[in-house]
Amino acid sequence: MTTVVLIACAVFSATIVGGLFALQFRDRLHLILGFSAGAVAGVALFDLLPEAIVLGTAYHTASVVSICIALGFFGYLILDRLVLLHGGEVDAENSHKGTFGALTLSVHSLLDGIAVGIGFQASPAVGIVVAIAVLAHDFSDGINTVSMILRNGGNWRKAFRWLLIDATAPVIGIASTLFFRIPESYLGLILALFVGSFLYLSASDLIPESHHRHPRALTTIMTLLGALVLYAVTQLV
Repeated sequence: MTTVVLIACAVFSATIVGGLFALQFRDRLHLILGFSAGAVAGVALFDLLPEAIVLGTAYHTASVVSICIALGFFGYLILDRLVLLHGGEVDAENSHKGTFGALTLSVHSLLDGIAVGIGFQASPAVGIVVAIAVLAHDFSDGINTVSMILRNGGNWRKAFRWLLIDATAPVIGIASTLFFRIPESYLGLILALFVGSFLYLSASDLIPESHHRHPRALTTIMTLLGALVLYAVTQLV
């Protein structure tokens, strides 16, 4: 139990530190957005996708997993367009879009916590490995959440509120596994949905905005760096 509490505190702290980094250097937001775009894509491709394949194909066919990825991508597309249609003015549209993006990241963090808790239910060794993987990208999660709000016209107070929600989400996820279990057969499909939504988020929102009115060479380098960092982290853990 002590180990689980320490891990919960660590994932909360890692997310907060990442978000504060983004707030402190928001005048360089295009560079942070570039890094975030690569980090979001990296989380999807190097972390969530392999887990979705392993867990999903243990109970379902590869086509079912791929369909869930497509549903995540096109589902996010549809919701994104619906939010824009009902947003009214441009500032309201951006606010809704930023809120929805931050909510998606927070739900992902909640699933991270659930995964840690389920890992410890399997065995302490499995739980620690999963926790290391979650900690590895929680710093980027904090950056991504703050960047999503600031990029869409939100102020630092709103960004910090969502940062707290995102940081608290994995702690709630860990605690929730004390009361119920998510069947492993469904977890892979849930992760596949997030693969698709994160790829859409990176390709349609973060990458274009990071290049807007800024030198593309530097922001492209930051995007590649974000993906490379997440790849290196996944290889280490």
